[in-house]
Amino acid sequence: MNGKERNAGGTRLRKRERRAHIRKRKIRLAVALAAVILLAFVLVISAVHQALVKAPEITPPVIDSGRTDDRVTAEDVDVPSDRKEDFYTFLVVGRDTGGGGNTDTILLAAYDIPNQKLNVMSIPRDTMVNVPWDIKKINSVYNNNGGGEEGIQALCTQVGQLVGFMPDFEVVVEWDAVGELVDVIGGVWFDVPRNMSYDDPAQNLHIHFNKGYQYLNGEDAMKVIRWRKNNGNSGYDTGDIGRIETQQAFLKVVAAQCLQIQNASKIQEFAQIFAENVQTDLTAGNLAWFAERAIFDGLTMDDVSFVILPGNYYAEAWSRTYQNKQSYVLPYTEELLAMVNESFNPYLEDRVAEQLDIMSVNEDGSVSSSTGIVKDSGAAKPQ
Repeated sequence: MNGKERNAGGTRLRKRERRAHIRKRKIRLAVALAAVILLAFVLVISAVHQALVKAPEITPPVIDSGRTDDRVTAEDVDVPSDRKEDFYTFLVVGRDTGGGGNTDTILLAAYDIPNQKLNVMSIPRDTMVNVPWDIKKINSVYNNNGGGEEGIQALCTQVGQLVGFMPDFEVVVEWDAVGELVDVIGGVWFDVPRNMSYDDPAQNLHIHFNKGYQYLNGEDAMKVIRWRKNNGNSGYDTGDIGRIETQQAFLKVVAAQCLQIQNASKIQEFAQIFAENVQTDLTAGNLAWFAERAIFDGLTMDDVSFVILPGNYYAEAWSRTYQNKQSYVLPYTEELLAMVNESFNPYLEDRVAEQLDIMSVNEDGSVSSSTGIVKDSGAAKPQ
């Protein structure tokens, strides 16, 4: 090989090396650029995430005592200054759109985050409360105050008068959401507690199930949790307690299935159902924060407890409107206070009997309030 050929070969080699060097440099630049873009993306997502996920702020309840009409007036519930750390309370209301929008399902929930405990108290729909109208059942408060925000605020006030503190947040759920949720998770297996046979042609509602463990789709589920009595008028042996116990047992089954790993891919569908069927004063960021605390801090179904408001479930009081006796639940003050202070009170200071408004029925048929003031003067007279 002569010098000219060697020079040409060297030139070609240097060109290839330069091209290779340029390619490597481009690759390094591309990798660096990708890394910068990825880092920027992570930072942006992190910033958005941090902006979205936010612990809720608790503000003292607004006291409205200026109304002069016959609606519920908010009473001054004593509010201590010292709260338990990261302890939140919620009023959860189930509205039955098929039943005229009645709030037949009323729950008080308390989430103790440091100890990862979620306690839920069912408040029976027939619980007697101190209101100025004739039928004093707590499920009448929402509609008698016009529904909507005023209705839920009035109901929140009544619950506050029963337990001695105002719940921090409100969640109103359309019962139909439960059926939709059941369908999304592919149905549930549930032990139906008794034979059910009920027909209401006016609502096109037909409930027919045999007692026992069986598969339920969303429509079936809604029928089981709505059922109160059969066509022959036979219902749960324990009355409304039986219905509450069935609802609690069913919600436990649904919650446990929602937490299963195979349903993680359905979060988008869960969110859609929530958006369409739930009204709350919690923000999306608040809900995400509670979800993170439950997931990362290890909340399990063993940490969730359901209880029922303690009381006399077989009380009756005369109705001037219907000229008959109406059934009521009258809370037991001492038992209720013990339950509240053990599991639901968000304050360091115990609630006491003087802070509650508990109704009772006297031997002469009149009703009384533990506060000494009955808002319905007609009911305070012998019946």
